[in-house]
Amino acid sequence: MTGMLGFLFISGLFGLLFSAVTFVIWLWALIDCIKNPTLSSNERIVWVLVIIFVPCIGSVLYLIVGRK
Repeated sequence: MTGMLGFLFISGLFGLLFSAVTFVIWLWALIDCIKNPTLSSNERIVWVLVIIFVPCIGSVLYLIVGRK
């Protein structure tokens, strides 16, 4: 019984850590996109929408492709 509780605790801790890291990456991409002076207004709007509506993929995609 204690083994199962330990597993649930570790998996919950891992889930919380993963969620926190994902949120930080999402927030970083969103702020960077809004403040990026090299993007035109149309590019900025498209990237912000992508980051908001497809958070995990959109934020990573912006950080890899969208930053100039």
